[in-house]
Amino acid sequence: MRSPLRPLDRYVLSEFWKVLVATALGFPLLVIIIDISEKLDNYLARELSAQEIALAYLFGIPETMFQVLPAAVLFATVFTVGGFTRHSEITAAKASGISFHRFIAPIAAGAVVATFVGLALAEIIPPLNARRLELLKEKQVRAANQRTNFAYAADHGRVYKIGYADVGSGSMTDLEIERRGTGPDFPSYLVTAKTGSWGSEGGWTLKNGYFHIIPDSLANISIQFDSLRDRFFTERPVNLMANPRAPAEMGFADLGNFIKAMERSGADVRKLRVERMLKIAIPVTCVIIMLIGAPLATSTQRGGTAYGIAISLAVTVIFLVLLQLTQAIGAGGLVQPELAAWMPGALFTCIGTYLLIKVRT
Repeated sequence: MRSPLRPLDRYVLSEFWKVLVATALGFPLLVIIIDISEKLDNYLARELSAQEIALAYLFGIPETMFQVLPAAVLFATVFTVGGFTRHSEITAAKASGISFHRFIAPIAAGAVVATFVGLALAEIIPPLNARRLELLKEKQVRAANQRTNFAYAADHGRVYKIGYADVGSGSMTDLEIERRGTGPDFPSYLVTAKTGSWGSEGGWTLKNGYFHIIPDSLANISIQFDSLRDRFFTERPVNLMANPRAPAEMGFADLGNFIKAMERSGADVRKLRVERMLKIAIPVTCVIIMLIGAPLATSTQRGGTAYGIAISLAVTVIFLVLLQLTQAIGAGGLVQPELAAWMPGALFTCIGTYLLIKVRT
């Protein structure tokens, strides 16, 4: 069977991937060196071993790769196309009847592959982040079987306030369950109980308490109970011992569930909604930013490598500034959070499309 790629396509794609891989791996190594030089004294003060530090930074590489992937695609595009331009390879291709758009098609395909790599990295980063924080002792692992006077944010917008919980006996005392509502159709309620026990069939049984239904600020319906089963209270005793996860430790789906729970409790989740959408928007930027880099790189013949670096850095800095700006806009409520995450990409798509149309083919 004949390969769908022509020899020229394979050549262009191989040159692109050489630079892309070197950049995608080189940036994280540079970040690691800078970070270690700044924080090594803190790590030594925590009595971390060299193995723990090395393993923690190894777990941190996927996150750094995810963040720099669009910049890596841009650098690879600019230097690959710039090299072809300086060596008149694009001119030779045009003389053979191959347009510029067809010539860079393998690079576009490589950028699409980089997008899927970024989407995969976004899902494997959360558990690695959690493990990294544990190794660096920035997040302590709770190993005790008892816990006193703590709050636990659960699903469905509920918050548990527990006076004492014991994993071994599967029991708790002085429990409050609070859910903030939005009105009579979704009322707030408060459940208080003196004791609770985990059953062998799963689920908690609460005893000796009150169930307060609060549809508005003027009403409070109270029901006393001897025993109550809450179908939403499904957290196992050992799960109550765990520290709550940060948004950076959640994947796209988990973060979505977390946002829904926070929305039900009345919390402001606009910033979290922007961060969640960026898990998709940043990888997709790999394709978008390639549209800009390829036309700009055709003008690097006179400037050489320095000009290519300047173009790449300038576009990267502008994109990062726009990203920070739109995050603030989305978190502030000026536009929809999901729309804010896509605004830099939309702007760069328009610019890239215009440059592709204007470039001599």
